[in-house]
Amino acid sequence: MANRVPNRGLDALGISTGAEIHWNLETAPLVERAVARGEGQLAKHGPLVVRTGKHTGRSAQDRFVVRNSVTEDSVWWGRSNKPMEPEAFDRLHEDFLAALGTKDQLFVADLYGGSQPEHRVHVRVVNEYAWHNLFIRTLLVRPDAADLPDFDPEYLIIDLPTFRADPERHGCRTETVIAVNLEKKIILIGGTAYAGEMKKSVFGLLNFILPEHGIMPMHCSANIGAAGDTAIFFGLSGTGKTTLSADPKRTLIGDDEHGWSDTAVFNFEGGCYAKMIRLSEEAEPEIYATTRRFGTVLENVVMDPDTRELDFDDARLAENSRGAYPIDFIPNSSEANMGPVPRNLVMLTADAFGVLPPIARLTPDQAMYHFLSGYTAKVAGTEIGVTEPEATFSTCFGAPFMPRHPSVYGNLLKARIAEGGVSCWLVNTGWTGGKYGVGRRMPIKVTRALLDAALDGSLNNAEFRKDPNFGFEVPVAVPGVDPTILDPRRTWSDPADYDATAAKLVDLFVSNFAQFETHVDEGVRSAAPSATAAAA
Repeated sequence: MANRVPNRGLDALGISTGAEIHWNLETAPLVERAVARGEGQLAKHGPLVVRTGKHTGRSAQDRFVVRNSVTEDSVWWGRSNKPMEPEAFDRLHEDFLAALGTKDQLFVADLYGGSQPEHRVHVRVVNEYAWHNLFIRTLLVRPDAADLPDFDPEYLIIDLPTFRADPERHGCRTETVIAVNLEKKIILIGGTAYAGEMKKSVFGLLNFILPEHGIMPMHCSANIGAAGDTAIFFGLSGTGKTTLSADPKRTLIGDDEHGWSDTAVFNFEGGCYAKMIRLSEEAEPEIYATTRRFGTVLENVVMDPDTRELDFDDARLAENSRGAYPIDFIPNSSEANMGPVPRNLVMLTADAFGVLPPIARLTPDQAMYHFLSGYTAKVAGTEIGVTEPEATFSTCFGAPFMPRHPSVYGNLLKARIAEGGVSCWLVNTGWTGGKYGVGRRMPIKVTRALLDAALDGSLNNAEFRKDPNFGFEVPVAVPGVDPTILDPRRTWSDPADYDATAAKLVDLFVSNFAQFETHVDEGVRSAAPSATAAAA
């Protein structure tokens, strides 16, 4: 049996504790301990079902970055990157170490962030919950057992849900805190049992590190066609990244976080983290199948206490119910977790206004404009306090996870598109026939049919019209798709109401983009929409 205990222990990282340390446990032992400790229950077909308590989504306003010599001039300070003073972090760190000393058991995993060996980071994660350790082991890239004794951690994450921060002492906002110190290479997470905080902390870390090496970090899913054609799908939570990338006709690279290097698109992770609410076997068979397997972790999914049957339509615990599973639970996933550089780039948006067409073709300048805009609808439950979809702009389709100025990522993307001659598409998975509350969600069969045509190249041969508001090209007819749905104005019962709503959305785009105008060239500025809503 391989030795799973590293030569560099916790003491090398300044951690002193009398706790029993469970080093690099596999799935089955972690599930056993989680159940024995009362952290979760097994469902009928084997997944571990857990509850995260009051935190069923990210606590975005409780995340801080320590302001120091490493971050002072390189971090984009603002709403997404709030500063914490070094002295406050040191006090928080001291109290975390003291809390570790009181635990009787700790679970430690040594993992990689990134699948391409020359561009990955070594991360050690310390957990007080067995199921948290299983979660992060599932989501990050797992080293070979033979490599564990010599694993040398570069970054440390300590996650203590039972820790309660003191805003006055620790310079934070509430009892919940996510504190990132890029100089000391330590991330502290306390006061929340939502496991996604760990995963997104590693994403933020790579988003800071990789641009210095010319690597484009992306909040996207990615897959490969039979011809070796890689497609990447940008989009915020709830826009369809996971669903649309799990395509039985294509090989999955990953569903959420990737890097684009000179030679590859590579997954940052070794697992997937899919939304479970209203999951159906008919619409998403590959993802549904993971909920009937041992090794999947289901967060806040309602389960019958007697039969252990799952009810994905019941949102009483959370609208943002989630499932974490190894990527190889998807039958046609990439063994290498990598693929060639992309041929197609898709930006997904859930348009709550019902204005955008189901698909549009973008020029490179338009692609950078929409990438920096990052328009979508924030889906209920993804963040605390959001109970209904609302229009939002999240630059780079992931502002909360982007430590650097958006222009850094935008210029990297533009260069990559130009180098590879990449085809770019904007896909609306949101509303059609009216705004949210009036219209309906875009049928997934329509979205898949349009994506198939885009990715196999046939859509480039279609007849296109120029959208009067946004200037991008929209197909007039696509085989197998009702032509009416391709023109959103025609799906509204009141065309004048559509025109007024479109003009409102254009104004929102223009107002939002003002912050980037001095950071982009004239070509990108000219890709802005214009308020000329008129009959098609």
